[in-house]
Amino acid sequence: MTTFEINNTVGAVVRDYPALSRQFEQVNIDYCCGGKRTLEEACRQRGIDPEAFLTQLENNAAKEPASEMNLSGLSLTALANHIEQTHHAYLHTELPRLEKMVTKVAAVHGDKEPRLLEIRNVFLELSADLTTHLLKEEQVLFPIVRQLEASNVLPIFHCGSLCNPVSRMELEHDAAGRALEKLRQLTNNYTPPEWACNTYRSMLNALEAFEQDMHQHVHKENNALFPGAIALEQKFIHS
Repeated sequence: MTTFEINNTVGAVVRDYPALSRQFEQVNIDYCCGGKRTLEEACRQRGIDPEAFLTQLENNAAKEPASEMNLSGLSLTALANHIEQTHHAYLHTELPRLEKMVTKVAAVHGDKEPRLLEIRNVFLELSADLTTHLLKEEQVLFPIVRQLEASNVLPIFHCGSLCNPVSRMELEHDAAGRALEKLRQLTNNYTPPEWACNTYRSMLNALEAFEQDMHQHVHKENNALFPGAIALEQKFIHS
């Protein structure tokens, strides 16, 4: 039985089959910020045969069905809670730790490897942006989503349509995605040089884990929470 079509969006595939995110990561297809592209578009941009990739998805889906969290089965409130308790909590802990690591490694080895200074600068700017971004979601957008789902009539929001804060969050996700791509380039895909000390190696490992968590985090918002909330608002408007 055919599970996927080449006109399926990348985000929808990973939303319904979370385990397949690994396959997209292996070929560097962005399924979070780039989740609205179709499988065909995403493959062609990476020089991949769409039909061959579709076959691989089919095979892997059969071996490893959607055993991880099925985002489609969650209420908007449950999904917002999950994102806060999982990904936001991770960032609140990990961002300060990584700030110290990139700063320390740049101070110790920056003279020998100038790219470490740029890695520090890119990450510190990203960390500051994400800290503000999390507050906007936790104090403004997510409470609006919860209120919307709990209401029998369309609430009046100070921001107007829910599309307004969602569009802003998606733009900030795009900016974070560009910073993550820059970090991957600067670190040579998180590959340590032979002379790297343990702290340097630990930093690269932590940055790679951070990138992977961000991919899942943004995917859950861009391709599940935000579209679901906007669809519910539109349902109220047209009812």
